[in-house]
Amino acid sequence: MTTVCATLSRMDRQIEYVLRTVEERGVRLIRLWFTDVLGQLKSFAISPAELETAFEEGMTFDGSAIDGFSRIQESDVLAKPDPATFEMLPWVTAEPTARMFCDIRTPGGEPFAGDARNVLRRNLDRASELGYSFFVAPEMEYFLLASGDPAQPIQPLDTAGYFDLTTADVASDIRRRTISVLEAMGVPVEYSFHEDAPSQHEIDLRYTDALTMADNVMTFRLVVREIAMESGVYATFMPKPMAGVQGSGMHTHLSLFEEDANAFHDPDRETGLSVVAEQFIAGLLHHAREITAVTNQLINSYRRLIRGYEAPTAISWARNNRSALVRVPSLKHHKPDSSRVEYRAPDPAVNPYLCYSVILAAGLRG
Repeated sequence: MTTVCATLSRMDRQIEYVLRTVEERGVRLIRLWFTDVLGQLKSFAISPAELETAFEEGMTFDGSAIDGFSRIQESDVLAKPDPATFEMLPWVTAEPTARMFCDIRTPGGEPFAGDARNVLRRNLDRASELGYSFFVAPEMEYFLLASGDPAQPIQPLDTAGYFDLTTADVASDIRRRTISVLEAMGVPVEYSFHEDAPSQHEIDLRYTDALTMADNVMTFRLVVREIAMESGVYATFMPKPMAGVQGSGMHTHLSLFEEDANAFHDPDRETGLSVVAEQFIAGLLHHAREITAVTNQLINSYRRLIRGYEAPTAISWARNNRSALVRVPSLKHHKPDSSRVEYRAPDPAVNPYLCYSVILAAGLRG
């Protein structure tokens, strides 16, 4: 009861903050975001006058028009905004605009089974019942190209390579502006650099809980595309847009925590990995084929998963082999909290909610 009351109180405070901020900053539109089953960001806008109704009742829309949602005979669903995800859109300057992610509910107020965000929340609740919190940190790779016209040959912007810092990396300013916008929207960044292939870039997001990170990945993809468009170029998260060079992955670092303790670390074992970590890895390996159907959903995804380009092609784990499906990174000196597992199959076109959900479910089964 105390926990429920504390949660309600926190939610009330978050709603009050959103309402006050909207009024003080003169916000004209609030965009409500949600995701279809393929990971495509969907959105509709409401005025500030509708905001309290949205928080209390949700906003009705036709779910049958969204991939993976409802059939025509059960079309109506509700989008209920999560006040904890409220952020201003910094690239919209003429008319102050904010956004919030939504949980999708049935007309009766129950969580909607087809909502990917709800699917992840259910699996996080299962982990919580076992005493675990699930943290993730993805490495987001993508290409910047001169044009997105499918009738034209692909034209990279540079011929730079891994970690290059030269005049050939003409997109470094675009990366810098992308990071500024991400951080303005509450998405912390750990690293950014030019990746191995021409015109390929990587931005690594700082680890956080899986639900927040799934929201961050959706925000990341929109921000990258928005800044690219403003710069007169085209950003693509297609896993393998060009043959003969490395594709784009979304290698994701995973860890379970029991309160403040890293459940993947055991200093008394020679490997440093706990039994829990090894069991989690076993679950990932055992269910790798089923996981891959979700984490690599495009035909193009399988053009990346071939030999010779550091992409996983076999169900295996290793410590130093970067072509393994599961890699156990080296520990930072005297930092046991850095014990983690890296799952290397996902690509950046994935639905991140379903991706983290299926990975967690497989790990917990292990």
